[in-house]
Amino acid sequence: MDKYAAEFLGTFRNFVPMLLAGCMGLWLVLQSTPGDAYPLDGYESTGIGRLQAQRLVQEGKKPGKKRPAGELLPLSKVKLRLVDQPGFSLPKADPALTEQVKKMLGSHVDRYGIALLDLSDLDHPRYAEWNGNQHQNPGSVGKILVALGIFQALADIYPDDIEARRRILRETIITADDFSKVDHHTVLIWNEETGETTRRPIEPGDRASLWVYLDWMLSPSSNSAAGMVQKNLILLKHYGKDYPVSAEEEARFFKETPREELGKIFAAAIQSPVTRNGLDIDMLRQGSFLTRVGKQRVPGTTSYATPRSLMELSVKMEQGKLVDEFSSLEIKRLLYVTERRIRYGSSGVLRDSAVYFKSGSLYSCEPEEGFVCKKYSGNKRNYMNSLAIIESPAGQDRLFYMVTVLSNVLRMNSAQDHRDLARAIHGMLKQDHPVKPPGPGELPQSATFGEGFIGYEAERQAVRLKFETQEALLGLGYDIGEIDGIIGANTRKAIKDFQQTQGLKADGNTSVELVQQMRKVAQEKGLIRADSVQ
Repeated sequence: MDKYAAEFLGTFRNFVPMLLAGCMGLWLVLQSTPGDAYPLDGYESTGIGRLQAQRLVQEGKKPGKKRPAGELLPLSKVKLRLVDQPGFSLPKADPALTEQVKKMLGSHVDRYGIALLDLSDLDHPRYAEWNGNQHQNPGSVGKILVALGIFQALADIYPDDIEARRRILRETIITADDFSKVDHHTVLIWNEETGETTRRPIEPGDRASLWVYLDWMLSPSSNSAAGMVQKNLILLKHYGKDYPVSAEEEARFFKETPREELGKIFAAAIQSPVTRNGLDIDMLRQGSFLTRVGKQRVPGTTSYATPRSLMELSVKMEQGKLVDEFSSLEIKRLLYVTERRIRYGSSGVLRDSAVYFKSGSLYSCEPEEGFVCKKYSGNKRNYMNSLAIIESPAGQDRLFYMVTVLSNVLRMNSAQDHRDLARAIHGMLKQDHPVKPPGPGELPQSATFGEGFIGYEAERQAVRLKFETQEALLGLGYDIGEIDGIIGANTRKAIKDFQQTQGLKADGNTSVELVQQMRKVAQEKGLIRADSVQ
């Protein structure tokens, strides 16, 4: 049956490009946890079915946990922010800003490398850097370079045909094999036809599209998925336009090609895109497979990154210079809304922010009296790496900044440490860029937050109702202070008073109907213009 299916897809791939997207459930397409890495309206263009599953949750059509507002931007609002500034480069480090950042690092400051680029005011960018050239194994952050390799190879094969690239991503079916072994990270198996889900690690025989495997690799950070993507990067580089090849040809190639030759193809496929895109291979490299069997089958080399090189990577992505604009935007979308916000991205202050994020960790322990080895708290090495691009609040972008952090603070929970650092940096930048007061007759930005977000309309309207209630009460002459969207003691007291005057139940709760009545009464008393009554 598998052979027949492969032949069927091969025959009709060029004629029915949407077939696979509509029939993915026939192969129990594996999807990662609802709400991870790609805008939730991306199902139609990518075939990543779990996006549709989470969208149904957001819209109240399917039970499940809803995602916070910052994770609900549609495709149209995930944009490259520096495309119109192709000549932009990192400015000189600001000594004052750098000192502020160093103080946040505390007594272990020399165990960190960090870069911070504040682009909230694009006319006056600010940059801080400490130990910017600190080399360290990037862990799973290196998976971004695996994705870069895939998009570079596709662009080399189809330089002028974006739809052909999309077709390969959407319609190429990958079957997990030994190259996926071994990984503890789990993904969600979702059957589109039944809506049933099962969470487990990827196993040999699991089938999904290349786009889904990219999603798994970057979102729940599955090493198994990364191993299969890396294997297919070799195939894509070797076969070019003949990719994908049959299962028989794939098996023959890996059996008959000498190990050293596989290593050369792999190195060219994953390292050349770094230098071709203006990055320094001596500062940024993913040198090996991310699975044990992959390392055994294909020789590699060391992997490393620096805070500055990761910052340069982020800037080039925002400029549309990672391969091209299509590739840069797709990589940014794949970094959007990780499976769950962890480590740097888990800080509560980022809940309403769009976060484009990847992290990676490596920790190990050795015997030490009085020390108990714990996750992310190694005493031999304790690498924690974070790359984050923050747009806050999502869709309004009062703040726009990038952070890259590499740390090796022994015996300390590095995941918690990066979360605390995120809170401190965000708080500092909020103070540096205070909210501009609304103009005459304007509501603050928070009153319109969430417009166009996927499955967020009810929450947006609830927030807006609070502002409109306060606005109506002020129109009636109630002294409730400033309009802030908070139903505090003064606002609730005024609501109750109005309800009593109207013979209504004085419970202090607002509603659309109540606001309409407030406006009507105010107009009848000549307190507001008639055309303001809705």
